Amino acid sequence: MNRNWLERFAHCIATGFGAGMAAKAPGTWGTLVGIPFVLVLQPLSVWAYWLVAVLITLLGVWACGVRGRELGDSDHPSLVWDEVAGYVVTMGFAPLGWIWIAVGFALFRLFDIWKPWPIHVVDRKVKNGWGTMVDDLLAGVYAGVCLFVIAKLV
Repeated sequence: MNRNWLERFAHCIATGFGAGMAAKAPGTWGTLVGIPFVLVLQPLSVWAYWLVAVLITLLGVWACGVRGRELGDSDHPSLVWDEVAGYVVTMGFAPLGWIWIAVGFALFRLFDIWKPWPIHVVDRKVKNGWGTMVDDLLAGVYAGVCLFVIAKLV
């Protein structure tokens, strides 16, 4: 297959730099790719953090859209940039520290797998690049709100 550089770049992003190619638990591996992003972003101001989170999301909508069309499946297991973006959203609600990174990771994976209402509805109805991304962004919001509440109670 002779793909141009833009398609190769989309593949690289959509698969979380190859994490999505893991034989087992590609979503978990994709979420792990989000940790370095969070470590770089957390020291930024709130506005800068969320601006970069939006840019990460838009990059994912494009890349997952391109790669999903190539694969004929907008929610192919190898497309894990949605996990990266969803985890970045989760951690936008968190205090600094490794314990919060771990708790946020666990909460995000829980909500991403569980898909409570309306996440499961969105997951079934929305297709293309946005369809790949939006359910994980919602899981990130759910996990982030829980993380925020836990941090306030502790």
